[in-house]
Amino acid sequence: MNEYTPYTMTRILARRACVIAAGVLALPVMLFRADRARFYSYLHRVWMKTSDKPVWLSHAEMATQDFY
Repeated sequence: MNEYTPYTMTRILARRACVIAAGVLALPVMLFRADRARFYSYLHRVWMKTSDKPVWLSHAEMATQDFY
């Protein structure tokens, strides 16, 4: 039984388009801020999200494949 539902391709593309727009619009401001790494890390998490499953859990599941 799958507890997490995958997003549709249109939803993924819309999220990624919003991430690109937010990153480009925030770039002039974020160049002078000390916490820009946290902001762009958040944008990366939004970019990678393709289902209801938390990003850290999907990455952890992929990492176990490297060992087995």
